[in-house]
Amino acid sequence: MSIVVFDPDSTEDVDFKDRMRHPAAADPAGGMWLSDTEPSFIDADALRKGRLAKLRGWMREAGYGGVVLFDPYNQRYATGSRNMFGYFLRNSTRYFFIPTEGPIVLFEYPQSYHVSMVLDTIDEARPSKLVWSSVSGRDDETAGPFADEIAELLKKHGGGSMKLGLDRCSHLQALALEKRGCEVRDCQGEILAVRAVKTSEEVKCLQVSMAGAEAAVSAVREAIKPGVSENDLFAIMYGEVIRQGGEFIETRLLTSGQRTNPWFNEASGRKIRPGELLALDTDTIGCYGYYSDFSRTFRCGPGRPTDYQKSLYRMAHDQVQHNISIVKPGMAFREIAEKAWKIPERFVDQRYTSVMHGVGMHGETPFIAHAMDYETYGRDGIIVPGMVVSVESYIGEKGGREGVKLEDEILITETGTELLSRFPYEDDFLEKQV
Repeated sequence: MSIVVFDPDSTEDVDFKDRMRHPAAADPAGGMWLSDTEPSFIDADALRKGRLAKLRGWMREAGYGGVVLFDPYNQRYATGSRNMFGYFLRNSTRYFFIPTEGPIVLFEYPQSYHVSMVLDTIDEARPSKLVWSSVSGRDDETAGPFADEIAELLKKHGGGSMKLGLDRCSHLQALALEKRGCEVRDCQGEILAVRAVKTSEEVKCLQVSMAGAEAAVSAVREAIKPGVSENDLFAIMYGEVIRQGGEFIETRLLTSGQRTNPWFNEASGRKIRPGELLALDTDTIGCYGYYSDFSRTFRCGPGRPTDYQKSLYRMAHDQVQHNISIVKPGMAFREIAEKAWKIPERFVDQRYTSVMHGVGMHGETPFIAHAMDYETYGRDGIIVPGMVVSVESYIGEKGGREGVKLEDEILITETGTELLSRFPYEDDFLEKQV
């Protein structure tokens, strides 16, 4: 009796000719997605090809022969491929070689080649040279074979350029590549700049992702009552995100009562009491992997908000609305910072970390710092059509009992801005005093 030894690193059974396409991939819209949670009005084929064309356009202009992508967000941006996303956020063992011209090669986790080979943005799958190397203490052994393979691909498909971009990588791999004649560059910042301006299909993805996040926040709002815990409400929000076709929530920013001040506490088992505030930030990776980032603050009944709660809420609301109103295409980041809503002195110490920040597949560039922080955190740049930003506010004084978090997401258009987050504000906090 003969024994067949299965090699998990072998790709001999991978049918590259037919691309291993699923029957559902014959979608005339070019969707090639196997889940009915992705809406048909998004042309997934145009989404992938549009992003890849932008990436390669930048590579040509910058003189790159190729890039190696370890960051799962960049991998998804370039190819539409996703595999064990959370795992590869911390394990740099799955990577892509993308030349400026030529075949895109995926170096994949063993036995999972079929997950991504349905996509026409990927030409070939090979076993990763780095699988389990860190956990087994073999980084020194794997760096050489990894570099040999990448350098060979770059020589063959780099169009004569040995300039190679790495978005994140161990120094061992970078040094090994340089020994083989590659001109290694950290390209993460450059890729984020490419991603900052969205294609029309990306904007559709952001809109549908936002709809799912708003449904999740609505479910939380309906569930607020005395005795329910922060974790109970966070579980409701997370569950609804998944039910709406989303993927995960990056943070646990849902807090109540005194835990709303200062901001950035995380959801806990604390039970909410009558009359307390409940504040949350969505930070949601939604449908198609696009981010939804808006914040709201609610109040646990019965009764009405106190004058102090109203004053906090109105200031946060004024800050968001003012800062949205000043944004116009062509404005410099520094000009936005200088014209931003002036935070009252007693709330300055606990101000939010930015006036606004970019949104795409996660919180991205641009990052627009407060004028008082500009020399430390700010950078120069221009707001251009196609950028999407979330406009932030946190109002809570040092030592204060509670705080209010509000935030809205906007698209920069040719003529101004368009609101992407439509979740209503709380009338009880904004009603005019008689």
